[in-house]
Amino acid sequence: MITFSYQARDAAGRIVSGVQEALNEDNAVTSLMSRGLMVLSLQRKATASQSRRKSTTVKETDLVLFTRQLSTMIEAGISLVQALTALYEQADPKRQRALRAVISDITARVQGGETFHESLAKHPRVFNRLFISMVKAGEHGGLLAEILDRLAGFLEASARLRKKIKSAMTYPVIVVCIAIAITTFLIVRVVPIFGEIFADFGAKLPAPTQFLIDVSDFVRGQWYFLILGIGGAIFGIRTFLRSTRGKQLWDRWKLKLPVF
Repeated sequence: MITFSYQARDAAGRIVSGVQEALNEDNAVTSLMSRGLMVLSLQRKATASQSRRKSTTVKETDLVLFTRQLSTMIEAGISLVQALTALYEQADPKRQRALRAVISDITARVQGGETFHESLAKHPRVFNRLFISMVKAGEHGGLLAEILDRLAGFLEASARLRKKIKSAMTYPVIVVCIAIAITTFLIVRVVPIFGEIFADFGAKLPAPTQFLIDVSDFVRGQWYFLILGIGGAIFGIRTFLRSTRGKQLWDRWKLKLPVF
C-alpha cells in the first residue's frame, strides 16, 4: 500500500489537500475522482506494506472470500491486476486491514513483473504451500480461475472440519483442565495435611503414600523447577516439530488420525 499526498480542486472550486492510500498512482487518482475531486498534484509519500508485513495475519473467512471472488472475476474475463485492485478497494480498511496489505503487496509485485504464485509465496503465513503450488499449476495450465474455485471449496471444507474438531475437543479439554486444577489443589493443600498427620504416627508409610507426599513437598517447595521443566519441554517439542524430521513425523501421525 502506497501513501500519496495530493492537492485537488473540489466541486466548489476550492483547493484541498490531504493523504490518499492506494495501490499505485492510477488507483489514487481514480479514488480521488470518485470523491468528486480534480487532482492537481500527486506525490508518493511513504510505503506502509513493508512495516506491516511481519505482523500480517489474515482471517480464514477473508481468505476464502478473496479466493472465491478472485476466481469469479478471472472467469468473467477481468485481468488479474484489475481483479486484485477491485478486491483491494472492496476490503474494509479497518476490519480487513491485513488482507488489504497483502493484496496491495501482491498487486505491486505482479505489476513489477513477478508471476502470481511468486507474489503469493512472499506471504507464507497467509498462503500455504498447497495454495501456492495449485496457483502455479493453474497459471502454467491456463486454468487459474478453475483452480482458485477449487481452492476456495477446499478452504471452506477445511474450515468446516476444523470447526467440528474444535467443537468435539471443547468438552475433553474442559474436563482435563478441571482435573488438573483439582489434582493441583489436592497436592498443594490436602496432601500436606495428611502428611503432618502421618508424621505424628511415626510409622513407616507405604511407598505410594510416601511418593505422593514427596511429590507434594516438591511441588510446594520447588515449583519453579516444574515450570522451567514444562516450559523447556514445550520449547523443545515446538523446535523439533519445526525441523524437517519433526514435520514428517507430525504429518505422518496426523494422517493416522480417524478424522482425516
